[in-house]
Amino acid sequence: MKFALVVIETEESRRGVREHRDQHRARIQAWMAEQAQAGTLIGGEAFETETVGPVTARRHAGDAATVTEGPFAGARETLGGYLLVDVANRDEAVELAKSWPTGETIEVRPIWGGP
Repeated sequence: MKFALVVIETEESRRGVREHRDQHRARIQAWMAEQAQAGTLIGGEAFETETVGPVTARRHAGDAATVTEGPFAGARETLGGYLLVDVANRDEAVELAKSWPTGETIEVRPIWGGP
């Protein structure tokens, strides 16, 4: 089964990245190499979270749309990126999320297989 491991950053985790960037990157690269070796990592991307802020567009009744500066969930948390993994089941995806080596929160989302 395919899952997205969604990286959710907080101000605290972003501060850790800024203060220990090389260590942070090395820990993630080692984790990703381990998952690639195991055959579970399909891919993923990090989002730009330090210099360009997100913009949220919402569609409302009557086809009106509003655009606001900032993440959809407010400023306390923001999406930092995602990883696509292929594992046997949800429990394995959760175990991978628990093994994430840095201070971000990881949300586990199943990828829709469609009809």
